[in-house]
Amino acid sequence: MTKLTLRPSDERGHSQMGWLDSRFSFSFADYHDPAHMGFRALRVINDDHIAEGGGFSMHPHRDMEIVTYVIEGSLAHKDSLGTGSVIVPGEIQRMSAGTGIRHSEFNAGDKPLHLLQIWIIPKEPGGAPSYAQKTIDQASVTGRFGVIASPEGGNGAVDLKQDTVIWLAKLAKGQVADFDLKPSRGAWAQVVRGAVTLGGQRLSAGDGANWTDAGLARFEANDDSEILLFDLAEFD
Repeated sequence: MTKLTLRPSDERGHSQMGWLDSRFSFSFADYHDPAHMGFRALRVINDDHIAEGGGFSMHPHRDMEIVTYVIEGSLAHKDSLGTGSVIVPGEIQRMSAGTGIRHSEFNAGDKPLHLLQIWIIPKEPGGAPSYAQKTIDQASVTGRFGVIASPEGGNGAVDLKQDTVIWLAKLAKGQVADFDLKPSRGAWAQVVRGAVTLGGQRLSAGDGANWTDAGLARFEANDDSEILLFDLAEFD
């Protein structure tokens, strides 16, 4: 890895509206930055804090893979497919909007909810909408990178309609995890908790970084840390 492009937490877009405090890695809603429109098929990483009783009422989506990763608290989900579920830390949720779906999301608990909402552009538009939710195999992501979403899914990973793999690593302070990026792929790392050193750069919670150079990238945990890594094909 020879070139690392940083997206510092405090340089992200910001929106505060009562029950919702959001940070945007990429342009979203009223936040528009032509320099940050996404990375390959990765279109949205919203870092949302939702107060008790707060949430999004029923609203539509289409032609998007929407992944939710709960960091703290619990999220109540309902959709037009008839799904009703609660997502908690240690799980991964994926909603394929396809030709169209409506859903609502509310804080299901009595304490603040913290989550990442991730949007990935599907390989092809259309298709039947669908929903998936799985418990992450904690052993596979402890001290190393393990897959939590991929085109194939399975083994605690949800499936995606795009050539994108989402990896997760939970590292104790002092642990090291390597990631081997294959040629023509691009990687985006998002630090969920703690702080790591990557390519000589310190990244703390909320920071992101991307690179496209093939080869090993080494993550050294400065504190107990959690990292999401998006492994993406080339995308027009």
